[in-house]
Amino acid sequence: MSWTRVFLTALAACVLFGALLVGATGCGSDEAREDDGVKPSPVGKVLEDTDEEGRHYREIDKKDAPKVAIEIQPDADSDGWDVRLTVHDFRFSPAGTRKTAEPGRGHALLRLDGRPLSFLRGPDHHIAGGLVPRGTHQVSVRLHADDDTVWAVDGEPVGSTADITVSDPGPTGTESAKAKARARARAKTTATATSGPGTHK
Repeated sequence: MSWTRVFLTALAACVLFGALLVGATGCGSDEAREDDGVKPSPVGKVLEDTDEEGRHYREIDKKDAPKVAIEIQPDADSDGWDVRLTVHDFRFSPAGTRKTAEPGRGHALLRLDGRPLSFLRGPDHHIAGGLVPRGTHQVSVRLHADDDTVWAVDGEPVGSTADITVSDPGPTGTESAKAKARARARAKTTATATSGPGTHK
């Protein structure tokens, strides 16, 4: 009788140990499957869509999205252009910030005719006149998260665009001064200048 009890006890122990082993193995498999999958982003959803250089868009709700407007004016003191960004629900991150997407934070990428021009960590920038040849050009800006994804709403990047036109050199002196004033008074999204220093119109 005692041998029967010992045998049953040993059998029960084996069954229990096997169940625990299977359970542990099952948990490990679930964790492995979870790790192999794509983890949800802490901020918005990273889309397959990318910008011209391959940076992914980060989709967020419109109500939570930052906003940016760009204003460009001819530099009154030198040949070039002054860029001013106005942002809402967005803060520029300083250099060296950890590359993690945080709501309403990041940097901006300025483009000239679609080509990257400069990363901005503040609202002000100067475009040298030599970078803008004669003709009409498009200056655009997009807001990026700190991990360099592009903030987007409805699949479109959060950004703003302005046009600048560089024409042939015009009159100098008083007429030029009047021309500068007219150029500075133009709408925020448009600025016009000449290719010669101090000769805006």
